[in-house]
Amino acid sequence: MSESPAAETDAPGGFATEAAPGVLPSQALGEAIEAEWISSGDYRIRPEAIQPASIDLRLGDFAWALRCSFLPDVDSSVEEKIEGLAFQRIDLRDGAVLERDRPYLVPLIEELALPEDVRAKANPKSSTGRLDVFTRVLTDRHHRFDEIRPGYRGKLYLEIVPRSFAIQVKTGLSLNQLRMARGEVRLSDEEIRRMQAENPLLYLGSEALGESELALADGLFLSVDLSGPADRIVGYRAKKNSLPIDLSRIRAYRWTDFWDPVFPEAGERIVLEPEIFYLLLSAEGVCIPPGIAAEMMAYDPTAGELRTHYAGFFDPGFGYDPGGDRPGSRAALEVRARDVSFMVEHRQPVCKLALERTSAPAERLYGADLGSNYQGQVTMLSKHFEEQGGRGGG
Repeated sequence: MSESPAAETDAPGGFATEAAPGVLPSQALGEAIEAEWISSGDYRIRPEAIQPASIDLRLGDFAWALRCSFLPDVDSSVEEKIEGLAFQRIDLRDGAVLERDRPYLVPLIEELALPEDVRAKANPKSSTGRLDVFTRVLTDRHHRFDEIRPGYRGKLYLEIVPRSFAIQVKTGLSLNQLRMARGEVRLSDEEIRRMQAENPLLYLGSEALGESELALADGLFLSVDLSGPADRIVGYRAKKNSLPIDLSRIRAYRWTDFWDPVFPEAGERIVLEPEIFYLLLSAEGVCIPPGIAAEMMAYDPTAGELRTHYAGFFDPGFGYDPGGDRPGSRAALEVRARDVSFMVEHRQPVCKLALERTSAPAERLYGADLGSNYQGQVTMLSKHFEEQGGRGGG
């Protein structure tokens, strides 16, 4: 295995000596796999696991059921930390049901051997977040979740907490994904402003937002769509005590068995009940061009007890149409109020996108060619639910 493939022109994967800063796009991720920065033992990493700016990670052969979650630290490995916390080892090879509100820890199939100048970050896949399945990656001797330090060599572990629904999972299923990056990648607000003027990132209806309409603060804010008459479904609220959802089954479930529709009150607003999971939709259409990746960030907690972030990555090509005929794709917003009921109004900013440059334009883009499930979406339910009842599709 190469110690630092990026440092040599003849290194595996063919990386140049002076590697460009940025998030690694699809073609560079393929080279990283060849260079064994990410490996999977006896399992092959399939080409379809490579997304425009991320790689799907897969569940290993078993899960530990934990009596509680825990904080990782720099002095212990993950498996040392769970001694005394794990009370059951669950075989995932033939599938198993994970209970609601129980934390589980699963060793992932993939392992890392990152060069010293390459870091990584993990996030749930979009379908994972839309089912209110909380996930985060842990690594040995590191104190942060989902952020993987430069040069890390070792195993990856995924903490899984199903919140609204019990879920059935099995070995090889992908619940989260990994991005790699080197150097400074974040775009400043001024760079975002210039990009919006030249190649619009946000649309409202068919029109690009003007500079005065942008809400910027170390990222680009999105607002919620609660418009329309009183009988228009503007979101969905998770039901409790539904049957388990098999995450390997696509378009297999009636949404009415798992969700209640949400309708706007007079004044185009809704009231979120505490600790209930809601799916809403952004008012703006988002367009991520080939040279940019994005991540949805949590809403500023100083603005209220509201969480609006589970699935974070927006790949290059999301909502993008080189012909200019599609004014972006709207973003699903996964929302939970904390402690008290919380009113949300139409066009209220509820989350923001951090925009990051890629080291080169991605050669594979989010969209139909990759079988992407949410390009041009007009609903926010996950791919596991049947398309029926107008906005009730997945």
